[in-house]
Amino acid sequence: MTDDVVRSPLDAVRSLAHVAALTTLADKVQPAHTALLVIDMQNDFCANDGFVAKGGRDVSLVQSMAKRLPGFIELARRAGALVVFVRCDYSTPQNRYLSDVWLEQAARRQGGGYTLSPVCQSGECGAEYYGVRPDATDIVVTKHRYDAFHGTDLDLILRSNGVRTVVLTGVSTHVCVETTARTAFVRDYYTVVVADGCAAYSAQEHEASLKVIDRFFAEVVVMDAIRPHWPTAAI
Repeated sequence: MTDDVVRSPLDAVRSLAHVAALTTLADKVQPAHTALLVIDMQNDFCANDGFVAKGGRDVSLVQSMAKRLPGFIELARRAGALVVFVRCDYSTPQNRYLSDVWLEQAARRQGGGYTLSPVCQSGECGAEYYGVRPDATDIVVTKHRYDAFHGTDLDLILRSNGVRTVVLTGVSTHVCVETTARTAFVRDYYTVVVADGCAAYSAQEHEASLKVIDRFFAEVVVMDAIRPHWPTAAI
């Protein structure tokens, strides 16, 4: 009788994958193949006089998160991870980017944003960075939809720099962060979402999104779980 061989799921991963799998957080976030994405940290989504706050949403959780981001971004820079700022450019005077589908959704659900008032229009205060800012070594990607990959050169940048893992931060957890996490995963990037490095406009929205992300698309961790693996960045 042949003895059955009991294998763990990770053992099966190692035998089935055609390249060496990254099976621990330490492996995934090695700076040499990791990019930190800082998503949509702009006044319209974060500031008291921005689009979201003017619409009656509570931005306090976003603002608290924003205070934690600068040190974490500097940590990534000093460790040698690629830092990518992703910013929205939605409204333009000639409406260059917003389709009828987008505008119809906005008319129903966005309280006049995108239709009666601009959102993240370049050159306006609402499009400016909130709480953080790229430096000369960082890359900036401009997007026109929730997904940081859609219609941008983000994938080309990541693959050209040998990136295997993306670490996601920013706003909002349940919209642009989650949409980008889904796409990163289906494009075969290891995806890590930093729970205390992203935020939504209620704790319920944030936690519900993280639960879905963790189940299907990414590993959800806190900043302190990553810091030991970026030791040269200690500040």
